[in-house]
Amino acid sequence: MIKILVVATGNPGKVTEMQAHLVDLSLNLVLKPDTIEVDETGTTFQENARLKASQVAIATGEWAIADDSGLAVDALNGAPGLYSARYGKTNSDRINRLLTELGPNPNRSAKFICAVSLARPDGSIALEAEGYCSGEILQEPRGIGGFGYDPIFYVPAQGMTFAEMPTHIKRQISHRGRAFQQLLPRLHHLLTVGNSSL
Repeated sequence: MIKILVVATGNPGKVTEMQAHLVDLSLNLVLKPDTIEVDETGTTFQENARLKASQVAIATGEWAIADDSGLAVDALNGAPGLYSARYGKTNSDRINRLLTELGPNPNRSAKFICAVSLARPDGSIALEAEGYCSGEILQEPRGIGGFGYDPIFYVPAQGMTFAEMPTHIKRQISHRGRAFQQLLPRLHHLLTVGNSSL
């Protein structure tokens, strides 16, 4: 039975969002020790999520959950993609680089992608899910909430950027929210019946 779940990320924004999705579970959530570093050598978001969950689970001897996420911009052939977090040193650097590379291009279509993996203490993957949120890249940032590229990611159906959205709306419609909506019923089942049925 899972009692402790290690959240395998060092990104404070991700930690906050993941904890919000997991708050109703009877689990003791623990942050990944800073001493554990995982090289994200995967070629997809799901591969990187698996790597992080698996290696942190093995290193800690506990169940671990990890996500890998990023922004894919159509006019930039899917960039920054897997390199979203490494597109600059700070959030403003990353946003400025993206807006500069996109320039006046009228094709502003983009999507956020999030892959989530849950690993057993032996490193084997028990559950995984992937979520998407489509939107557009604005010409300049709007809003003060969220993190990363949130101020320039506009969701037409909501009429707001991620950075302008109330937290409860973002939690429902975001890429991370949609990935967790898939994962949570299966995680509840796992907590109820144990992992023997997996």
